Amino acid sequence: MGGKRKTNENEGMEGEEDSKHNIKKMKKEKSEILPSSIKNKEKRSAVHAKLKHQKKLDKRKKLKARDAAAKRALELGEEPPPKQIPRTIENTREADETVCMPDDEELFAGNDADEFSAVLKQDRTPKILITTCRFNSTRGPAFITELLSVIPNSHYYKRGTYDLKKIVEYANNKEFTSIIVVHTNRREPDALLIIGLPDGPTAHFKLSSLVLRKDIKNHGNPTNHEPELVLNNFTTRLGHRIGRLIQSLFPQSPNFRGRRVVTFHNQRDFIFFRHHRYIFETKEIKQSESKGKKAKDTKGESISKEKVIARLQECGPRFTLKLVSLQHGTFDTRGGEFEWVHKPEMDTSRRRFFL
Repeated sequence: MGGKRKTNENEGMEGEEDSKHNIKKMKKEKSEILPSSIKNKEKRSAVHAKLKHQKKLDKRKKLKARDAAAKRALELGEEPPPKQIPRTIENTREADETVCMPDDEELFAGNDADEFSAVLKQDRTPKILITTCRFNSTRGPAFITELLSVIPNSHYYKRGTYDLKKIVEYANNKEFTSIIVVHTNRREPDALLIIGLPDGPTAHFKLSSLVLRKDIKNHGNPTNHEPELVLNNFTTRLGHRIGRLIQSLFPQSPNFRGRRVVTFHNQRDFIFFRHHRYIFETKEIKQSESKGKKAKDTKGESISKEKVIARLQECGPRFTLKLVSLQHGTFDTRGGEFEWVHKPEMDTSRRRFFL
């Protein structure tokens, strides 16, 4: 009987230890939950505040330990520990499986068969139709005139009362390669719709921070030369597709004599548009020949060296785009299939990017 009681007691003790271990595991798992996965705003902010406070304490401990190690190294005459790379939102972004790799054969095979291949291989010349929404504003036409100066071989047509589907049919018959629709709200352009022809896709962008050419200080006037196109940080599959859509608006044979550059820079899923002219100049840099202390009679002679520098002049306009949706085929509100749609649930983490 005594032996049985002992074994039961031992089993009970082991069961208690297992339950304690499981509780500790559960607590760890709860503490490791990311705030971005919590949909309730109050709980998410509370968890985020706790994590932020804990990170602050850990950071202080690390700083103290690093300073102590640097002092010890100076006292012993050794080299101090190397400086760490600063953490930014860009280099601490969440891991994404859709990031394009340079040796991705599937991606290159898809490029040869997608909707933009004919334009990008120069089998077709880009021809762009630019129009507005039905209710236009005062700043809309001013923005369109500047777009016409930025995009070569682009033509403006008044919208009138035509449906967008009829405009797509008309543009296909006239052999246009793309349609750009400038949407205005409260007398301010607030959205861009880019439709690839004849098979799509259709990209809807939110337009913000618009600055016209006349409002830019010391702006330049662009020439008629075909511009160079710069696309930055379109790293994912979706970003690669958007980059090719933008690339199909411009001719693939830039004229370098014009020294015009059109830039679409993607940062944290915001696409910043800039339009510049550049010039190379030779600047003389004076360097004194005398080094260290010399006699009073000798004077330091200066030697001039030539250095080539580049200067930029902004031509305008200046605006920011944010992708709202990407749709298969041409514009269709009812039966269209969407490749990607932005939802509010996607904005729960600052370190999650899609382009």
